[in-house]
Amino acid sequence: MSPSSSESREVVKLDLSAGSIHTTLIDDEPRVLLKPAIESLGLDYSTQLAKLKTRSWASVGQSPMQLPGDTQTRLHSTATVRTFLMLLATINENRVKVEARPTLVAFQNETADAIEAYWTQGGTINPRATEDQLDSLISRAKQQAEVLSILAPIVSPGWLETKGRLVAARALGEEPDVDPMDVPLYVPDFLKGKGLKRKDIESAQSWFGRRAAAIWKGRTGEDIGTRQADLPNGSVRETKAWTARHLPVFEETWDRYYAAQYPQQETLGGAA
Repeated sequence: MSPSSSESREVVKLDLSAGSIHTTLIDDEPRVLLKPAIESLGLDYSTQLAKLKTRSWASVGQSPMQLPGDTQTRLHSTATVRTFLMLLATINENRVKVEARPTLVAFQNETADAIEAYWTQGGTINPRATEDQLDSLISRAKQQAEVLSILAPIVSPGWLETKGRLVAARALGEEPDVDPMDVPLYVPDFLKGKGLKRKDIESAQSWFGRRAAAIWKGRTGEDIGTRQADLPNGSVRETKAWTARHLPVFEETWDRYYAAQYPQQETLGGAA
């Protein structure tokens, strides 16, 4: 791992639905600053960096840069987006703190899209964005807002408010004013994170949701609200309005009903 140019580089903080990542551009390639990302998951930075140094697929370097809020330029370790995503794939979500799991899921699901949108498409909003790119972002936000308006009578008000805040923040290039625990949680995404293939997700998701809802009601006496959701097969149906605060219920449902059925999935994440 060798340092690159001594010139300090621009660092941009990109907000995800839960947590955030610091990125920079080196030789026209987006890279992730490792230390703040790893520590936001409650993991030991030195341990994870040492692990990366032993991986043939890892591309890690060092560059001088000044993080937002810091008063001076320092030498920081960075990794390519592919390397960072590969690292995330080796982290067992059951070995991170419960409060950090929504951040891990957001990192796994949104990192590549957020970085690509900022550095190449003018998203988030990138000061390099062209007028056409800005028009595209505005048009997409309008379309999403119209969809939310149509869904208003039939979905959970809490879910609708959260989605509306996310759409508004993306359009304005601001940080979403959303409680991380209110970020939507989806059964298919959770099962995918456990390593299930598409056909297994389609087979398991309906009963998974019912069992999770039963556990939640047995624990709280409350029913889960509903929302409209896209399924892996392309159809749209009414589903429970799960959020990140329900993640422990998902984990309990998985452990109780599915872990033994899909034992090969338990080793996919590896040790954190």
